[in-house]
Amino acid sequence: MTPRVREILSWYGSDNPGTLTNLARIMNHGRLAGTGKMVILPVDQGFEHGPARSFGMNPDAYDPAYHFELALASGCNAYAAPLGAIEACAREFAGEIPLILKVNNSDVLFKVERPISALTSSVNEALRLGCVGIGFTIYPGSGERKQAYEEIARITEEAKRAGLVVVIWSYARGENVSKAGETGIDVISYSAHIACQLGAHIVKVKPPTAYIEQAEAKKVFESQNIKIEKLSDRIRHVVQSCFNGKRIVIFSGGEPKTTDALLEEVRELARGGAFGSIMGRNAFQRPKKEAVQLLHDVMDAFTGRA
Repeated sequence: MTPRVREILSWYGSDNPGTLTNLARIMNHGRLAGTGKMVILPVDQGFEHGPARSFGMNPDAYDPAYHFELALASGCNAYAAPLGAIEACAREFAGEIPLILKVNNSDVLFKVERPISALTSSVNEALRLGCVGIGFTIYPGSGERKQAYEEIARITEEAKRAGLVVVIWSYARGENVSKAGETGIDVISYSAHIACQLGAHIVKVKPPTAYIEQAEAKKVFESQNIKIEKLSDRIRHVVQSCFNGKRIVIFSGGEPKTTDALLEEVRELARGGAFGSIMGRNAFQRPKKEAVQLLHDVMDAFTGRA
């Protein structure tokens, strides 16, 4: 156990030894083991966006085994997916990589203004499949947020009692949040803070822009001279909003980008103190050899080797 991992575990003093062990398993696995940084491969996009949009660019990715193999070959800290994808390969790859079961999901076949994901699995399923944690998406700003917050409150209590890590995807969205506001610095930092307050061990948000959605927040950003010009400045503020950096906050890779653009973004994440990235489409939509190299480059960028 490295001093950095011990330090991070010390921030979660109310958790039981089982949860701390599973959190340590994530941090001590793969190429970034012991650094306190992490890169997680999430593959819920087939459910969320549809199989063709997700895997048509790289047909090998229709096979759930492909993603297990990619996560292992690249040295990811963990692999996250919905129930079906993990069930398909959990026995074959048992014990080889920490698994995170995404316990709620949504689809794009029905358009709604008040987004909320449906519960699609459970803490018991995560335990049955040997997972180290569960993942859950919330949409701060949605008219349905009350139900989502109450659901994750119950599931978090159950997961922590069972010794599992709780990962919250926190994506602001809803009738009163503009499209630009979904990634605005005030909204992203607020969404990350909400996830922390809901008990998340690991928070996932999108990289923020310099746009400020809320007029009252804009007054404070300006009066207190909170720096947001560079992406690294904005990342630093989001990390600060996560209990002054005492909760693990990682950032999504987002829409597919060129390799150069993605790596420059990752370097800015690292400069701002991000704990890592959750890298999905930018990885698995590429041929495996290319994806492995990209993930290695991303990991090296987080540790200052690239």
